[in-house]
Amino acid sequence: MNRKQLSLILVAVVVLGGLGLWLRQRNISSYRTTQGRMGQKVLGEFDPNTVAHVQIKHGTNEVNLVKQDDRWVLRERANYAANFTELGELLRKLTDLKVVAPVTIGPSQLSRLELAASGSGDKTATLVDLKDKGGKSLKSVLLGKKHTRQSENASPLGGDEGWPDGRYLMVDNKPESVSLVSEAFSNVEPKPEQWLNKDFFKVEKVRSVAVTYAVATNSWKLARETETGEMKLVDARPEEKLDSSKVSGIPNALSYPSFNDVVADPKPEATGMDKPTVAVLETFDSLTYTVKVGNKSGEDAYYLALAVNGDVPKERTPGKDEKPEDKEKLDKEFKEKTQKLADKLKQEKGYEKTTYLVSKWTVDSLLKERHQLMSDKKDEAPKPATPAPPPGVAAPGPATAAPVELVPPLKPVQAVDPDKVPLPPTPPALKIEQPAKPAETKDKPAPTDEKPKEKP
Repeated sequence: MNRKQLSLILVAVVVLGGLGLWLRQRNISSYRTTQGRMGQKVLGEFDPNTVAHVQIKHGTNEVNLVKQDDRWVLRERANYAANFTELGELLRKLTDLKVVAPVTIGPSQLSRLELAASGSGDKTATLVDLKDKGGKSLKSVLLGKKHTRQSENASPLGGDEGWPDGRYLMVDNKPESVSLVSEAFSNVEPKPEQWLNKDFFKVEKVRSVAVTYAVATNSWKLARETETGEMKLVDARPEEKLDSSKVSGIPNALSYPSFNDVVADPKPEATGMDKPTVAVLETFDSLTYTVKVGNKSGEDAYYLALAVNGDVPKERTPGKDEKPEDKEKLDKEFKEKTQKLADKLKQEKGYEKTTYLVSKWTVDSLLKERHQLMSDKKDEAPKPATPAPPPGVAAPGPATAAPVELVPPLKPVQAVDPDKVPLPPTPPALKIEQPAKPAETKDKPAPTDEKPKEKP
C-alpha cells in the first residue's frame, strides 16, 4: 500500500466518523429534555372565564360544549345541559397545569409522542380547543401519548404495563412547546354521553303504581294506604294471589333512577313512543309521574319519556286540637316543606322535553306483566292427604326417624252386659279407736321436760 492509498483511507475514516457523530447528535437533540421551562404554566397567564366554547376532537369524533345564557350545553345532544362539574375541573386543570419536563423534538418526531395533527394517522392527538364567545381560538392543546410508571413489584411473567401518571402535550401546534405534565387527562374524550349532566327525577313516597300494556290483560295496579304499608293488587280476581316478594321492590323502582344518554332527534316509530308501556306513579305528596317506556335499545337499555304533575298546597289546615303556641312552628315547617316540593316539581318538569336511554335494571320491575306478579300455582296446590295406617301399624314418621317395629293386631273384645258383671266384695268398715282422755285433777302438775308415759 503506497502513501496515496493510505491517505485516501484516512480521509474516508474521518468523513465516515464525522457523519456518524453528526447523525448521533441529531437523534439525541431530536428527543431530549431541558431545564428551561420546567415548573412554568403550560398555558401561561390564562383566564378560564373568557372561555365560552370548548371543542374536544379525536379523529372524526368531536363534542362541543357551549355556554348559552350562563348555561353550558352540549351541542351534539340538542343543547342538553352539560356537566359543569366535569367541564369546570378540566378548565381548572389546564389553567394550573405546569411543565414537569420540557421536551425538544422536531416536527418529524411528533408521531412518536402521538402528537401528530388530527387525521394524520392512527396514533393522533386529542385536541382541546378553548374558544371565546365569538368562536375564536384562545388556546389549543394537543394531548398526546400517556406516560406510564412501572410497578416496583412487577410480575416475572410480564403483563404489568404500569399505570399512567402523566402525558405529553403541545400548545398551539408549536413543537417548541412540547412538554411532559403530571396529569394524564384519562377522561378527556369526545364522547357526548360522558359530558351530560346526569341529574334526574326521583319518585319518593309512592302511594300507587299502575302499569298499562297494549294487551289489557297484562295491565295491573298496586296501592297502599300508608308509606310503610304493604302493596295490594287493586281489583284482584278471586283466583289471583299476589306474591309479596315479587312486588316489594316496585314502590322504590324509580327512587334513584339514572340514564345513559339522551336522544337528540327522537322519532316515535323508532323509539317506540308511539305505542309505549305506560306507568303512572302517584305519591303521598300529591305528585303524579307518567313514565312511558318504549323499545329496547341494544341488550340492556330502553327508551324513556317522562311527564310530572302535582298540586302543591299553598295553605295549611290547622289541627283540631292545635295549640296557639305551636302554630308558628307548624306554619314554618309547612312553608319549608311546600317550597321544597315546589322546587322539586319545577326541576323535574324540565325533563319532560327529552327522550332518554335508561339501563334495563331501572325499569325492569315496572315491565312485569300481571301474571308475573302472582304466586306460582304449583306452590299453592294442596298436599295429598296421608292415608291412615291399618290397625296395629304405627303412622310413618319423618324420613330421619328410627324404624318402627310392627306388632300383631289385637284380638277384638267381646261385648258384655254391664248388669251381669259381678261387683267386687265390699271391704269391712275401718274402725278407728279414739285415745282415752287423761283424768282431770284439781292441782295441775308442775311443768316438766319429761314426756308423759304412754299407758300400756
